Amino acid sequence: MKDDLALRATEPPLTCAEPSPRSPVPVAVEPAAPPESRGCLYALSQPPLMLFLTVIGSLLLFGAVYDLFGLHRW
Repeated sequence: MKDDLALRATEPPLTCAEPSPRSPVPVAVEPAAPPESRGCLYALSQPPLMLFLTVIGSLLLFGAVYDLFGLHRW
């Protein structure tokens, strides 16, 4: 231990320009989570899509009711 202190005393001080003589300590890095995929339920929760599907569905419903109950006159 005494030799280690004597060795350090003879070394010149480190500056920013000099690379560190010690190897960097490895740090455990957790892998980044993959981006969460968005499925069909996310797409259906969007207001413009829901409005479009409501309009199309109501047109189909009115057309079906019109055909089923014979509301046409010919």
